[in-house]
Amino acid sequence: MSGHSKWATTKHKKAALDAKRGKLFAKLIKNIEVAARTGGPDPDANPTLFDAIFKAKKNSVPNDNIERARKRGGGLEAGGADWQTIMYEGYAPGGVAVLIECLTDNRNRAASEVRVALTRNGGSLADPGSVSYMFNRKGVVIVPKNGLDEDTVLMAVLDAGAEEVNDIGDSFEVVCEAGDLVPVRKALQEAGIDYDSAESSFLPTMSVPLDEEGAKKVFRLIDALEDCDDVQNVFANFDVSDEVLAALD
Repeated sequence: MSGHSKWATTKHKKAALDAKRGKLFAKLIKNIEVAARTGGPDPDANPTLFDAIFKAKKNSVPNDNIERARKRGGGLEAGGADWQTIMYEGYAPGGVAVLIECLTDNRNRAASEVRVALTRNGGSLADPGSVSYMFNRKGVVIVPKNGLDEDTVLMAVLDAGAEEVNDIGDSFEVVCEAGDLVPVRKALQEAGIDYDSAESSFLPTMSVPLDEEGAKKVFRLIDALEDCDDVQNVFANFDVSDEVLAALD
């Protein structure tokens, strides 16, 4: 798992700086709108919305955009889309399992985009249930190191329900049951520990180790999927060593 997490966080940092910034903003805004529609427009009473707004601010999304999305989703302002969450399952090259989470207002377009991205990059769509059993839904909080050590983070979150703290390079990944995400996040806040994001995620129960060539193919496929407007998140069960990551960099 560490390889996947490390790659995802490294990539996320780069994405905030490059041409994909606009795409990232759109996805973060969509998250806010859906969270506000599902649980109400008050972030203090809606933890999912709180976390979506927090992540958007951490990625420099302008406050005006955040506020408009919150109001649209909460019905306080006109113009909110009828977003639906759809999960597609597939395979990347090398037998890597992929879960593709879409937020869309057009199911046919989403299905078509996902299928094209997979088939053009050596992957394939799988039947529902054929891949999802290899993943567990978990809460994941990403904590930048900033001079912190693993024990300090662990002591802050242990009593709140954290299961493990993983070192993923520049950050620590705190993993918990999805239902413990809010207590774990609050424990970090109370300990005065800064974090980059707190969200529900799908973590693999088994992983496929990749060499440099295999990693290139899988990353290319995931890039193509993430370029689709309707794709919100991509989860995959690969593992890449630090050596392979360094070679790819």
